[in-house]
Amino acid sequence: MMSKIKLGILGGGEESLIGILHRVAANMFDQFEIVGGVFDTNHQKSLDFGGKLQLDTSRVYRDLDHLVDEEAKLSEEDRMQVVSVLTPNFLHFPMAKQLLENGYNVICEKPLTTTFEEARILNELQKKNNKIFAVTYTYTGYPMIRQMKTMIANGEIGEIQKVDVQYYQGWINPLIHDKDKRASTWRLDPEKSGISCCIGDIGTHAFNMAEYVTGMQVKNILSDLNYLYEDNPMDIDGTVLLRFSEKIKGVLRASQIATGEENNFTVKIYGDKGGLKWEQENPNYLYLLKEDQPLQVLKPGHAYNSDFSLEGTKLPAGHPEGIFDSMGNIYYGVAQAIEDNSKFEGAYPKLHDGYRGMHFIEQTVASHKQGNVWVSMEEE
Repeated sequence: MMSKIKLGILGGGEESLIGILHRVAANMFDQFEIVGGVFDTNHQKSLDFGGKLQLDTSRVYRDLDHLVDEEAKLSEEDRMQVVSVLTPNFLHFPMAKQLLENGYNVICEKPLTTTFEEARILNELQKKNNKIFAVTYTYTGYPMIRQMKTMIANGEIGEIQKVDVQYYQGWINPLIHDKDKRASTWRLDPEKSGISCCIGDIGTHAFNMAEYVTGMQVKNILSDLNYLYEDNPMDIDGTVLLRFSEKIKGVLRASQIATGEENNFTVKIYGDKGGLKWEQENPNYLYLLKEDQPLQVLKPGHAYNSDFSLEGTKLPAGHPEGIFDSMGNIYYGVAQAIEDNSKFEGAYPKLHDGYRGMHFIEQTVASHKQGNVWVSMEEE
């Protein structure tokens, strides 16, 4: 019987919103075993939480230095093989860098880092040591997004001519209008969040999705951001024009002040023979539009879907799957890569996707600050 991949976790403790998503995802395909980590900056809280997870608390460490030192003392078959980084943004780079330098495979929350230069360093380091590095653009794991990607690659909607991605939330609206609240929210603190809030948090998901499903890279962008108050240093809303080529254009709209919106992420791709639409809040429905045919609704679990889509479908047709399943598919893709058994391109977002995401964030802010001008997304 094949042993499970030994997984460590940084962050994601008892009060973490994202921690449970990663833990459930890691256990979904029976590929990983969570063996320890650093769940909280307070070691006692970390120990208590590790106990609740029924872990060997000798592997619940004080900090990352302690983890690296102690895991190195274990036999190769017992030590952690991959570590998930679920901490606030400003810790992603130093932690991921240290993990790569010490031979670990890495799963990292997005945005990858707080600056493009940090992303460049990680990109070069990963190329050098050739470790698996995933960035959790979670929505790429949805079966019908994978179906969309496959259909576009197979030419089922023809040549792409319009890309429209929208990600609207409203959670910052109750905070932004109160000076004390907007000053105390870590997402609006450049020291902890980086140079962008809305684009860095959710706009980067939309950018990644546009490139993921189309298989194309954005060449140029033009952005218009909204900060709403002069004492707020972080964008909370923005519109970005996308140019894939002279004939293929698109638009990316992201907002965290879209009052009343929850997690309204929509993806619409139009070709010269048809269009595809998908909504994250109704993820089991992929809409296929043709000029000479009725609207078609494709759903997961049916034989008409691609092998890539079906691999990520865990329940029979008609049984809803959601965000946990999507993240689980990404963890499964990482497990296959670690075991050198990858079946599909795009099974998990790679470090280069996070690197592209950081370039997008910095260029979006640059475009806005330079007076809403076109800037290049070509890699340097």
